[in-house]
Parts: sequence; structure tokens; C-alpha cells
Amino acid sequence: MKVTGGIGNNGDSGNLMEGMDFPDYEDVSALESLSSGDQSPFVEDSDSHSNLMLDEFSSSKRAMEPNDVSDSESSDSDSSADHDVHHSFLSIRSMHDTAEVHSKEDSSPSKTEVQPQPCNAEDFATWQRIIRVDAVRANEEWIAYSTPQAGVVSDGRAHCSAQAVGLKDYDHLEPSRIFHAARLVAILEAYALYDPEIGYCQGMSDLLSPIITVMTEDHEAFWCFVGFMRKARHNFRLDEVGIRRQLNIISKIIKHKDSHLYRHLEKLQAEDCFFVYRMVVVLFRRELTFEQTLCLWEVMWADQVAIRAGIGKSAWSRIRQRAPPTDDLLLYAIAASVLQRRKQITEKYSSMDEILRECNNMAGHLDVWKLLDDAHDLVVTLHDKI
Repeated sequence: MKVTGGIGNNGDSGNLMEGMDFPDYEDVSALESLSSGDQSPFVEDSDSHSNLMLDEFSSSKRAMEPNDVSDSESSDSDSSADHDVHHSFLSIRSMHDTAEVHSKEDSSPSKTEVQPQPCNAEDFATWQRIIRVDAVRANEEWIAYSTPQAGVVSDGRAHCSAQAVGLKDYDHLEPSRIFHAARLVAILEAYALYDPEIGYCQGMSDLLSPIITVMTEDHEAFWCFVGFMRKARHNFRLDEVGIRRQLNIISKIIKHKDSHLYRHLEKLQAEDCFFVYRMVVVLFRRELTFEQTLCLWEVMWADQVAIRAGIGKSAWSRIRQRAPPTDDLLLYAIAASVLQRRKQITEKYSSMDEILRECNNMAGHLDVWKLLDDAHDLVVTLHDKI
């Protein structure tokens, strides 16, 4: 398993592994949270971003029935911080049972469904360590876009949540960041158990962070992330087949659009476009601001929904005649970001390392709307050729 560069265990597919003996795993009690039945104590109503994500991933989200609660428990209005934190996280055993029931109901799972696989205890312990480090290092940019309730967390509650998932070295963080990190840990560890072929790879926390910022119900955020990863999980395969396919498409776009730039890349032996590797793995998350990321992702999801609805092949296609919906809008956007810098690349750079630094320096300097306009222009002119 690779633990850097966003690549993890290889494989494709997905349902929960059967017959897992959870107590054998290191710190599994840390995941006894994300209660699927109880509403988060921090938010009562989902915002518009949350609803959009739920609509997009509704095919992957599984309904999870609330646990039975006794009259004495339901009438207890003065529950402790520990109780609140415990019920703000998703129970791994409950998640396992729910997914197992679903797998039995689906007699013919699709290619993107996760098939039952054994989870290696040593791998899981490694994933846990990396997840906790990445969670503590998570960017604080999300705070400005979180709901008021999620952005203001008491110190006691934050530390309880951190202890519940075994978080370490977080004393330098504010309570809201500690709680955010704890949510990242709980959901990512749950996903590692749900899809052990992929497990956890660096970069996945970048993909989850926007989701849990706009979705305050952890069980919903988990299933949305599962749906998200059905598209993105090939980015984290050990064999890199998914990444190479996407880099090849970006290379073709550049070749058809700007032959001069492409020839320069060939001279530098950079025509494989590995200098945009990070952009592909984390879907532009590190190059765009938090708000820009949500904008780009929502446009991508809208295209994917349009394709599933058959809009591209119906009378409605006239509406999108200029830029028909595509599953590869992200790749067109990445190619557009490179083409926007063709002058610097062709005139100033004489090695792939220099181009890589230029791409890494794009962070914070991209106009997402200009990027989308250029991407759609590329779709108009090249979608039949790529």
C-alpha cells in the first residue's frame, strides 16, 4: 500500500466485508460513533449545499433506521457532552449490518459496488495512523463556510469527540477544528472498513472535508462520501490505471488544442502530463479555494446527472448544444488550467520539475468561472475527438 501521493490499495468495487471481528482491530472503539439513528446535536436543518449533495448521491446513500430509545432516554433533556459526542458519530457495527443487508437485497450489484473483501488488521492500523495525522493537519478554510452551530463547539465537547476517535497531538487546535478532525477520522475509518481494497490514502481527507462542512449529519455524510468515491476511488488504486487513463485524456486535449505546447512537453518528456497528477487525485481541491471547489464539483455533478438522465441524447440536448454534458469535465478544466499558462511553459520552462512547480503554485490564483468557461469551450471543440 502506498501512503503518499494519493495512491492506495488496488481494486475496484464495494460492499462491506462479511464476518469481521471488529474488536480485534486497533482502536475500533474510536469509531463507535456517527450514530445513524440520532440527529446531530449541532444542526437541525440541512442547508442548500447539503440537499444538493444528498440528491447527487441518493443512489449510494442507504436509509438507516434509528435505534430504539427507551422512554427514560428520550425524556432526558440534560444529556452530558459525552452522550452528545457518542451520538454524533456513526456506529461501525451498525454501518456494517446496514451495508450487509443491502448487499443481500441487491442480487446483481453494479461494477462500482464494493464487493465483500477481508480487511487486514495491519493495514487498518496503518490507515488509522495516517488518517489521524491528516485530520489534524486539515485546512481551516472550511470554518467560514460551516453552519454557526458546527463552527462554535465547546472545548469539552471537542475534546470528548477527539478522545472518542483516538485523536492525538491536537492541543494546538481550536475546538471547532478538533471536532472537524474527529469527524474526519470517524468517517474515513468507517470508509476504510467499508471498502478495504482502497482503505485510506492521503488525499481522501481533502475530498471528505467539503462534504462534512455542508452536511452535519454524519451518517448522511458517510453515504454521500461512499457515492462520491464510486467515481473517485479509481484515483487511489495501486496500479494507477484510473489515474493514467485520465492523464492520457488531458494529454490528448492539449495535443489537439495546442500542438506547439504539446511538442514542447514532448521535448521535456512531460507529454504524459504527470505534472497535474495532484489535480486529478483530489479533484482540484488544493488548487481552488473552498468555495470555488464546491462550485466546480457541483457543475461536474450536474453534468453527470444530465448524462444519467439522458439529456445529452434527447431533445433537451439543444439547450447544451455548445457544450454537451461530459463525465470528464474535470479533465477539461485541468487541461484548460495548463493551456492558460502555455506562454510561461513554452518560453520559460525547460524541465518537467519547473512545470510541476508552476502547477503547484496555481493554488489561490485560479478563477473558477474562467476555468469553467475555457473547459466548456474545449468540450465544444474537442468532445467528438477525445
